[in-house]
Amino acid sequence: MAVGNLIISSKASPFPYAAVVIASYTQKAEVNYDESATGFSFTFEGIEVTTEEDAVRVLAKAGGLAEDSVKTPEYFTLANSLASTTAVPQIITSLNSLDDHLAYRTFLVGHDITAADWFVWGVLKGNSRLIGLLKNNNHQHLLRWFNHLESLESTQAALAGLAEAKASKARVNQKTASSFALGLQNAKEGEVVTRFPPEPSGYLHIGHTKAAILNKYFAKMYKGKMIVRFDDTNPTKEKSEFEETILEDLDLLDIKGDSVTHTSDYFDQIYELALKVIKTGKAYADDTDQAQMREERGKGIASRRRDATVEENLSRFEEMTKGTEEGVRWCLRAKMSVDNPNKAMRDPVIYRCNVTPHHRTGSKWKVYPTYDFACPVVDSLEGVTHALRTNEYRDRNPQYHWMIEALDIRPVNIWDFSRLNFIYTLLSKRKLHWFVDKGLVSGWDDPRFPTVRGIRRRGMTVEALTQFMLSQGPSQAIVSLEWDSIWALNKKIIDPIAPRFWAVLKTKYVSVTIQGGPPEPEIKTLPRHKKNPDVGEKKTVYSSSILIDQEDALSFGDSEEITLMDWGNAIVRSKTTDSSGTITTLTMELNLDGDFRKTKKITWLAQPSSAHPLLDATLIDYDYLITKKKLEENDDVEDFVTPVTEFREDALADANVRELKRGEIIQFERRGYFIFDGVKDAGPDGGTHKTWEFIRIPDGRAAGLASKAGAPAAEQAKEDSGVAKATKSAKDKGKKGKADTPADTKMYKVDSVTGMEDPDTSDATKMYKVDSVYSI
Repeated sequence: MAVGNLIISSKASPFPYAAVVIASYTQKAEVNYDESATGFSFTFEGIEVTTEEDAVRVLAKAGGLAEDSVKTPEYFTLANSLASTTAVPQIITSLNSLDDHLAYRTFLVGHDITAADWFVWGVLKGNSRLIGLLKNNNHQHLLRWFNHLESLESTQAALAGLAEAKASKARVNQKTASSFALGLQNAKEGEVVTRFPPEPSGYLHIGHTKAAILNKYFAKMYKGKMIVRFDDTNPTKEKSEFEETILEDLDLLDIKGDSVTHTSDYFDQIYELALKVIKTGKAYADDTDQAQMREERGKGIASRRRDATVEENLSRFEEMTKGTEEGVRWCLRAKMSVDNPNKAMRDPVIYRCNVTPHHRTGSKWKVYPTYDFACPVVDSLEGVTHALRTNEYRDRNPQYHWMIEALDIRPVNIWDFSRLNFIYTLLSKRKLHWFVDKGLVSGWDDPRFPTVRGIRRRGMTVEALTQFMLSQGPSQAIVSLEWDSIWALNKKIIDPIAPRFWAVLKTKYVSVTIQGGPPEPEIKTLPRHKKNPDVGEKKTVYSSSILIDQEDALSFGDSEEITLMDWGNAIVRSKTTDSSGTITTLTMELNLDGDFRKTKKITWLAQPSSAHPLLDATLIDYDYLITKKKLEENDDVEDFVTPVTEFREDALADANVRELKRGEIIQFERRGYFIFDGVKDAGPDGGTHKTWEFIRIPDGRAAGLASKAGAPAAEQAKEDSGVAKATKSAKDKGKKGKADTPADTKMYKVDSVTGMEDPDTSDATKMYKVDSVYSI
């Protein structure tokens, strides 16, 4: 039971590693991280201890560690000397002395860990220069001792706690910095109103999440409110079901508006303001065809209808309102400017005809406001104080303010932020629709899609999305971001809470006989997460017959000692192989007293039986849908479709995964992080055979985010599918996997300085020649 309390900052320098790890080792003190702490603060049974050295002594005694000897003070003195010495020769002399002492000893004093061990270890751990010298491998005995103390579970738990404290500090600093940088102009606490105005014509994607998160963030920051407003001014594209899906998408982001409204709620008021702007001579009706209007606006040429009288404009607008054959020829334009350098100010269209019935108002209206007219009007009418807009609208901000002034309505502050783009990612609704219509994805929630439901289904957490979006702050840079940073952030969030399980690939496992194993299968209860007991427990079956991965079996040498995770060491005694060199069976002998510090750590599963079955699982991984980092507006998406984007592996999984619920995130140890996607029928023609499907969650590492399809396979799939048109075939057969991927460049083409043939490297190494693992 902990009776001491250590309060320390994670940024303390020098950091009291010895006190922190001995507190974890003895379980006699709690370590609490307080970033405002300025020194060493340790209390034990009501008594305050002022130095780390005294704290280590107190905890060693309270923890019942081996009694100190007369040598102990010498090691404390040596440690203090190491901490303060800067002369390398003196440091080397001290390290040599420790190394000689440990040549035939396990610990510094006696046969068990004492306060001397922890204090010296802590000094070494906290000094980067000492660590560097130690890891030069000139002090093997000292390094063995150091690594042993660090490998202890209590030490790992203490270091994990420190890492989490540093991560929390970074998140707090990040949020504090964002809060400072993300301040709104003219904002008053309790009065701020923001709005998120999606068009109900599709699903939300990751580009929308930044706007939604920022709007909610500001509303909460200033104790105001956020409105979710559906911008439903185009009945041709909008549907009620999209409103439902958008609300569901927001729910997936843990975002709920304080109210939900529609632009169509204000059609009457917007229409009256349109009449007003006509009557004040600031708008006119125009029947110029679209192509000519675009050309005239580009050249700064006034429309021939620009000087029509108010009466003429009102009459034509009335025809538009009725939706007559004459009326549909016309539109209403704001009379701003003919030749303003900002082309957004050149008489934009503010009303147009559309006789398609509206999904909410039916056939009541035949004219609808454009977004540029309706948005400032409804923002003003609804009490919005700050309109958040991506900076692609920046040229239209003067237009927004012109509308407010021309209509003489309450002004609204505009706050710009950069639009979010990712490489190899489509955000165009039209292009995403194409993938759905062609059946190249399973739907709008496909894990390859950048939709909110797609990335959530692939394992992205709300916390990672929120932290990432806020970290972008008020950046105005329009760039295409890599996916690695957001997935790496997501990994930091899921790693401390993802339960650990095991799986072996069905087509690549090896049966192993364990000599010394239990005669009958035994079940032990183990933690689902070794560093987080709150994650729960699992049942692990131990048997004299187990399964391991073929890849692991191939790596074993004769008589090699390996470690079976959560069990102990075992020595490889024999192996059998088939004609292809594939290992078919192994025999191992348990050696539970073996040293696990330098052995390979292997996951395994007990041979399944009727009493202890394994579950059939499918591990699914994905590639990018397109092969070009950024598609231009005139690019044909068909030219850049990745031919193979889904990869499935059949596996046998730990039976504990049966308890998972869809959407839970786990780690298959040594394989990666996965999200459980549900139980699916896997039998022929939809038979009763079931498989548990898991989708791999990217962890931010480059290897995990690189293309997963080999070029030759990709080319064949492309030929078979007929989807892509432009990607060239792989080059010479001798250059397996190297595809011809011409880049847009103006550089001259020159021969390689090493020649056009592969270089002769036969004398460059004495290693045995083996086939690449990628060509097996």
